[in-house]
Amino acid sequence: MTAPAQLSRRQFMKTLAALCASALVPATTAASREKLISKQIPSSGEAMPVIGLGSSRTFNVGDDIAARDTCAEVIRQFLDAGGRMLDSSPMYGSSQPVIGYALDKLGRSRQVFSADKVWTPTPGKGRQQMEASRRYWGVPGFDLMQVHNLVSWQEHLETLYEMKAAGNIRYVGITTSHGRRHQEFEKVMKTRELDFAQFSYNLVDREAERRLLPLAAERGIAVIVNRPFQRGDLIYRLEEHPLPAWAGEIGCTNWPQLLLKFIVSHPAVTCAIPATSQVEHVTENMGACYGALPDTDMRARMIAYVKNL
Repeated sequence: MTAPAQLSRRQFMKTLAALCASALVPATTAASREKLISKQIPSSGEAMPVIGLGSSRTFNVGDDIAARDTCAEVIRQFLDAGGRMLDSSPMYGSSQPVIGYALDKLGRSRQVFSADKVWTPTPGKGRQQMEASRRYWGVPGFDLMQVHNLVSWQEHLETLYEMKAAGNIRYVGITTSHGRRHQEFEKVMKTRELDFAQFSYNLVDREAERRLLPLAAERGIAVIVNRPFQRGDLIYRLEEHPLPAWAGEIGCTNWPQLLLKFIVSHPAVTCAIPATSQVEHVTENMGACYGALPDTDMRARMIAYVKNL
C-alpha cells in the first residue's frame, strides 16, 4: 500500500497502525476501559493510577502565559482521565511555578498526588528549598518528597523522616535516572525505610529488572518509572514501524500506550510518569491506564518484536 502524498511516512504508519489495532480490540476490552487501572502503594495500601505525569523540560516554559495555559490544559486532561501523580523538582527550571499556576487556574490541587524532590548539596538548605517548592505549587503539603539523584541523601533522608513524623509529608522516597548509581541506590533501598523509589525503566532499558525491581518488591517499596520513552527518542524510532496487530489484544492503538503498558505491567512497578506539554500526547498516554495489561507471554513478545525492528 502506498501512503497518500500529503502524509509523511511517519504519519501514515501511525494512522495505519491505529486503525489496525483498534479494529482488533475485543468488546470486553472496550467495555473495561471504564475501569481505571490502579496499583496499591505497598506501605499504605493507597490506590494509585498507573500513569502519572512528569514535568522535566516540558513544563519549563517560564512566564509565557500562552505556554502556561497549554500546560494547564495538559494537567486538566490528565486529571479528567483519572490521573493523580504529578512529579516535579527544583531542578526542572520553572516547572514548579507553572504547576502552581495551573492548579490555581483549574482549582483542582486536591485531586493531585503531589510528588516533588529536595535537590541541594547543602543539607542545611533542604527545608528552605522544600518550603519554596510548596509555595510554588500552592499546596498545604506534599504527598511525596524524594531525595533527587541521591544528592546528600544521608542528611536529607533524616530531614524527610522528621517531616513525615510531623505530618508535613506523607511519603518518603529517593530517585535516580539514566541508569546511574544503581549500586548506591540499591544500598539505600536495602538499608533505609522508603515508601518510594524512582528510576528509569522501559522496553529497551531494562537494567532495573536485574536488581532494583526485585528488591523493591522484596522490601515493599513503590516504584515510579521515569524516562519511559527515553525523552521521546524511543517513540520517534518506533513510529517508523507499524504497531503489531496483537497490540489490540490489550487495547493499545499507538506506540506510547504499548510502551507504557509494558512498564506498568511489571509487578513491582506502581506508576510511570511520562512528561509532555501536548494535550494530544497526555490523552494518548492516559489510554494506557485503561483496558487489559500484558501478561508474561505478551511482555516477552513485546521485547522480541522491538528487538527485531
